[in-house]
Amino acid sequence: MYHSNPKNPAEMVAVQISSRDIVDPRVLRVMRKIPREKFVPEKHRALAYSDQALPIGKDQTISQPYVVAFMTQALAVQASSKVLEVGTGSGYQTAILARLARTVYTVEIIPSLQERAKSVLDSLGFKNIFYKCGDGRLGWHEQAPFDRIIVTAASREIPKMLLDQLADNGKMIIPSGKQGWSQNLILISKHHNQLKREKLLPVRFVPLVKTGKGKQT
Repeated sequence: MYHSNPKNPAEMVAVQISSRDIVDPRVLRVMRKIPREKFVPEKHRALAYSDQALPIGKDQTISQPYVVAFMTQALAVQASSKVLEVGTGSGYQTAILARLARTVYTVEIIPSLQERAKSVLDSLGFKNIFYKCGDGRLGWHEQAPFDRIIVTAASREIPKMLLDQLADNGKMIIPSGKQGWSQNLILISKHHNQLKREKLLPVRFVPLVKTGKGKQT
């Protein structure tokens, strides 16, 4: 029998994720294996598998597991995918992506957060993640195009440079809208340079900005 506050990844998936609308077997399998407590500050580890965002320092958070699962499933990452992640944050979403994709290129604007995330990810044995500290709105031009792009902070407008770096037949997911509760996850598909936008889940994310604030993942 599972507890209301799950104690490990398998319980978390059973209680909060697979019991809802997350059905992709690859996403479920990976999330059963990634130890979320490794990405959570020690003082919050008792709540590491609860379905809530938790603070990680620098006024930032690690997103609730369900949102991570929802965004990952919507992105439909393939084993051959080259992924750009805008907002390394805790590194938890990075880990999920890296278990699913060929390579992950992750950009974070707060150096100390990326250094800590890299340390954890290195300790878990990841070899297919590449790191850059800088403005996520600019993407990673030198490594473009990307088959998948995930943005983990909200933007009123979809950054054009990210759209330009999306490969043909690629997908991008980003929270978009005003600050507060009026944002939605937007899934963008690109085919023959034509963009199709689909509004998904209502969410609340901190804003994507050019300073050392505003990353959530």
